[in-house]
Amino acid sequence: MNQVNYQKELEKLLNKIEGKAPRLFLHSCCAPCSSYVLEYLCSYFEITVFYFNPNISSAEEYRKRAAEQKRLIAAYNKEGKGRPIGIIEGDYQPSFFYETVKGYEDCREGGERCLRCFDLRLRETALRAKKAEYDYFGTTLTISPLKNAAKLNEIGQSLAAELDVLWLPSDFKKRGGYRRSVELSAQYELYRQDFCGCSFSKAERCKRTDTLI
Repeated sequence: MNQVNYQKELEKLLNKIEGKAPRLFLHSCCAPCSSYVLEYLCSYFEITVFYFNPNISSAEEYRKRAAEQKRLIAAYNKEGKGRPIGIIEGDYQPSFFYETVKGYEDCREGGERCLRCFDLRLRETALRAKKAEYDYFGTTLTISPLKNAAKLNEIGQSLAAELDVLWLPSDFKKRGGYRRSVELSAQYELYRQDFCGCSFSKAERCKRTDTLI
């Protein structure tokens, strides 16, 4: 079976946009990952960023990342990079995450635990997008070289079919997207974390670091 090129799927969709800009409810994991995505899409969509990440390991880390997300959006809006970008912050209740991944705590990074976390965050994004009658929902997660873009798109497409709301296909790391996000992170002096966010990924990061010492 041929692998789907989700970047090309996105480009096909963008090329068909005419007239009034569609409304996009975009889940964001962090400011650095959203930097390029927002720069790329704000000329095509009216974007509202949904910052919903109950997987983040501590309240302090969560607040730091949420503040950076808001700071970046404020800077983009001030500079007039494209259409004004809105932001909605979801509830930070780590119990949602721990209940979702219960029994999968020992899975490797990128395994079933992560897929369940993706589903948790994208499901809430899709539900809110449908309720508020957005044209599309999507996520910035596909920009990361460490995230499985195919699996993320499969989850998004499944939720779209289940909830009757359109999914925005993407593989934002393509076309130099990840490299551009690194450049923008440096330009705006964004806080770039060195682990996904959850306590399990943090523990794996620490284990790798100890192994190298």
